[in-house]
Amino acid sequence: MNTIEVDVAVIGAGTAGMAAFRAARDAGANAVLIEGGELGTTCARVGCMPSKLLVAAANGLHDARSLAARGIEGTHALKTDSACVMDYVRRERDHFVRGVIEETEAFPDRSILRGQARFEAPGRLLVGEATRVEAKSVVIATGAAPSVPDEFKVFGDKLITSDDLFELRTLPKRIAVFGTGPLSLELGQALSRLSVEVFMFGNGGNVAALSDTPVRDALTAALADEFYLDPDADIEQMSLEDGRPTLRFKSRDGATRTEQFDLVLAATGRAPNLKPLALEHAGIELNDKGVPRFDESTMQCGGSAIFIAGDCDGTRPWLQDAADEGKLAGENAARFPNVQRVKRKVPFSIVFCEPQVVIVGASYESLDKQMTVTGAVSFDTQGRSRVMRQNRGLLHVYADAKSGRLRGAQGCGPAMEHVGHLLAWAIQLDLTLDDVLKLPFYHPVVEEGLRTALRDASDKWYAERAAKPPGLASAAGC
Repeated sequence: MNTIEVDVAVIGAGTAGMAAFRAARDAGANAVLIEGGELGTTCARVGCMPSKLLVAAANGLHDARSLAARGIEGTHALKTDSACVMDYVRRERDHFVRGVIEETEAFPDRSILRGQARFEAPGRLLVGEATRVEAKSVVIATGAAPSVPDEFKVFGDKLITSDDLFELRTLPKRIAVFGTGPLSLELGQALSRLSVEVFMFGNGGNVAALSDTPVRDALTAALADEFYLDPDADIEQMSLEDGRPTLRFKSRDGATRTEQFDLVLAATGRAPNLKPLALEHAGIELNDKGVPRFDESTMQCGGSAIFIAGDCDGTRPWLQDAADEGKLAGENAARFPNVQRVKRKVPFSIVFCEPQVVIVGASYESLDKQMTVTGAVSFDTQGRSRVMRQNRGLLHVYADAKSGRLRGAQGCGPAMEHVGHLLAWAIQLDLTLDDVLKLPFYHPVVEEGLRTALRDASDKWYAERAAKPPGLASAAGC
């Protein structure tokens, strides 16, 4: 067996793994990057990029068909050529994948090992059947894969995951989508706008990971205008009849329905890719889900020389965080045992359905509601939103009742990808409501809706302080 000795071994050549490998090398470490599957990141192959390509095609058709309300004729004749749409998505997807592969293949010779890695001991890895790696430090960056409940297997080859969707040569006429998370909503709405009849079923009322009930209800109502959506579905029976997936369920009005579909899409979440690693030999503590316990400020697993980054750690499943975590893990793996802590960036996620969804800063459920003021704006009557004919949605911003500092926000509405960035920057900079309201807002823009929510929160903040006994109130920003 061939034995290789290195400073840092990085397992996984996805976004987090590549960032860790580069960071370790930049820090002067002798590093190897180990990959047992295809090169090219989850984002490029089956995640961010192909999903956004499908969304863009769907929204283009939807927007064109909506032009009739503005007096543009002939748009009713537009049709979906699903074979051409999917070919376009794959061609553009492959462009992004090629870019990632070219970047990976440009790494120094013999720095990439191909094969499945598994722990033989805390600092010793087996790669395939012929290579052993002795490493001073290890970074686990193996990503995540679709998690499909066993009961869905009744649908046989009519069951697909989000990883499979982009390989379809044509789109089905009818599809059942299980899951109401971010990817489910993006894909489900896109398919609906591309003339697929969509039935979407959720569990427990959850939609887009929103925990602020009025915001979640506003999003649900907007999406339910386009396709069947039940966030708390009561499925009575799942079967395959005459080769077609068949569902019997209670509809939202309480009636029992039976519907047949061409395909079932299981978009019920992704689970960390950790089982092949034989973590029982790694000498680290695991949580009840089999994920290593680690410090988010260092990415270190306990006091060991093992670090973790990206989707496999089960925390922030977003590319920008995978890259940040990978860089931090790689740097600390290279300098081990002199591990350094960092202050992590503000949590921030976007869902690219319409209306778009943003969740930024402190989670709503973690806020002390007695010490929080909430500002709101409805986009139903917001000027620029109405001009764009996207006047749907609700935004809530949360500020500390004592200091007036922004803590977080949840919202759905037009241009939330831009509004969300402004909020994330303001929270990261520790700004107060007064600080942000002193900044310029152009007219007419969707961001004026953000200003309305901030003003609402500011009015409530000042009203609460005015109601307090003298001497208990302090100036904004203190």
